[in-house]
Amino acid sequence: MIGEIVSEKMKKTRVVKAHIIRWHPKYHKQHAIDKRYKAHDEKEEYHVGDIVEIKEMRPMSREKRWKIIRKVK
Repeated sequence: MIGEIVSEKMKKTRVVKAHIIRWHPKYHKQHAIDKRYKAHDEKEEYHVGDIVEIKEMRPMSREKRWKIIRKVK
């Protein structure tokens, strides 16, 4: 999944906002959804505004279940 980092206020954690386009099951039209995921960043090398790729992993805390793989832009 690809998203943009919107917050870096926590240690080793970044908040990534992913823009997802889905089909509505009843009306058969596309609609956009913005979801925010807490992702692990061990070295704290990614910052606000970076476009990154994240993948799901085992839970590290109550809300943190994603890990940043690489920087796209």
